[in-house]
Amino acid sequence: MTEKVALVWPEIWLFITTCVVMVVGLSPDERVRKLCSWICGLGLIVAIGTAAAAPTAGDPNAAGLFPSLTPYMKALIGIVGLLLLPLLAGTVDRDLDAAIRAGKMKFDAIRTNRAEFYAFFLFSLTGLMLCASADDLIWLFLALELTSLPTYIMVTISTRGTRSQEAGVKYFFLGALGAAVFLYGFAMLYGASGSTDLVEIAGAFRAQAASEAGLNPIAIAGLAISLIGLCFKIAAVPMHMYAADVYQGAASGVSAMLAFVPKAAGFIAIMMICGTVGWAYGGSESALPRPIYVLLWIVAASTMFAGNVLAIRQTSVKRMLAYSSIAHSGYMLVGIIAGPGSGDGTFWDNGLAAVLFYLLTYGVTNVGTFAVLASIQRVNADGSTQEADEIDDIRGLHRTRPHLAGAMLLCVLSLLGLPPLLGFFGKVGLFTSAISAGEIPLVIILGVNSAIAAFYYLRIVRAAYLEAPDEDAPETRPTGIQPRVAAAMISAGAVVALLAVTQPLIVNSTGAALYERPPEGVAQTPGAPVPAPDRNGPTAKDADPIELTRAAD
Repeated sequence: MTEKVALVWPEIWLFITTCVVMVVGLSPDERVRKLCSWICGLGLIVAIGTAAAAPTAGDPNAAGLFPSLTPYMKALIGIVGLLLLPLLAGTVDRDLDAAIRAGKMKFDAIRTNRAEFYAFFLFSLTGLMLCASADDLIWLFLALELTSLPTYIMVTISTRGTRSQEAGVKYFFLGALGAAVFLYGFAMLYGASGSTDLVEIAGAFRAQAASEAGLNPIAIAGLAISLIGLCFKIAAVPMHMYAADVYQGAASGVSAMLAFVPKAAGFIAIMMICGTVGWAYGGSESALPRPIYVLLWIVAASTMFAGNVLAIRQTSVKRMLAYSSIAHSGYMLVGIIAGPGSGDGTFWDNGLAAVLFYLLTYGVTNVGTFAVLASIQRVNADGSTQEADEIDDIRGLHRTRPHLAGAMLLCVLSLLGLPPLLGFFGKVGLFTSAISAGEIPLVIILGVNSAIAAFYYLRIVRAAYLEAPDEDAPETRPTGIQPRVAAAMISAGAVVALLAVTQPLIVNSTGAALYERPPEGVAQTPGAPVPAPDRNGPTAKDADPIELTRAAD
């Protein structure tokens, strides 16, 4: 068990930071309470540093079907977390702090939400990092739930109105349904393999597939049910219905977090679940079972069409971005179907590497779009204000706030995949890996949907640059929260600046997607329990299945 500590140092630091934040956020002194975000940032920087030292393939402490995934994903999570931090500024306690400064009320620790809000933010990122370290179904389930549970509360408390409370309730109940579905699938995977260890499950499934009886039907059912449940995490069909209402009801900063954190957790889990049965290697015997392949194919195609077609009908920018997020999940599922390619280390035929790189591009770009909305507020007829949401709120934005219009332009065009921006390289990786895998119909569907997406993305650009504000539309003005503007500028700058290091990022994502197939014969009897490998044993009989595979190669 001690070797697990080497994998979870980033999570340990984040947990320590969370404890500090929960204490600091309850201070009577407003200046001390405002340190919460800075403490979170420091904790994330330390977590990124320790993630770089995490074990990878070849290290005896590395584990799982993707032994090199941990350092890449945890560094990516930390970087996107740092981008999200300034966007979350002012989400809670603004009115409370103003009332205390004005002497209208005294500080009451039970009424402040800053400590809990930032603690839940760190807890969610901790759960996401634990997903990247998971090598066991139980660990993976607990990590997924730790990722999601804090977000239910963050959505609910993110605004003063009842809309966020409604969104939080919808998100919670549908989240419980999704968790129940994939947990049932995990239980069936355990029943079909006799183990919760992912490497042992993969060995058992390979042995079953090599037998005359073939892969256990319970295993196929467990895989299908698990993947359907995980569709909730990535907001994919048929578990996508909640996304638009929740994104619109939550504060923009929380919506930006929802667009990345649960989605990243879901795709990590999908990679690991699919890794137990393997992908096609240029026509070799290791391939996704036909029912699972068909399921993923249908989900990917329907998710792309559902997201993009429904986005066209929206007048709310946040709902538009929510459906866009659904469509992006469909794009990344194309990479999952393509699989790890020929295994020669080339990014352009490695669908899993393309998915990991796409998560980076999407995470960085997505922050900028929501940050622009969070930096503007609409003045209602009764004098109350709320964050910008409608297309009318950003009409003529370049005339009043050109820097925000420029940030929106770069981020939206990157989401579209327009060259030479960062998002272009992410989408090209999905195209080339799918072509290499022979998935030409999916490539065509991906291309058609990219064209459909251009309609509503360019509609946002047109509203900001080519249209004048409607005289009858409510007045808009800055929120006055400068960290949100900084988040928009940093995100837009990263869309361009990261082009200089695209090649190293591609190399790192390719290394992180290294897939270790366990050898055949790990479990000789279909459905029989698999003996736990002795990672310290000196003989081939007792060696780790991953090490046996590496030696055979």
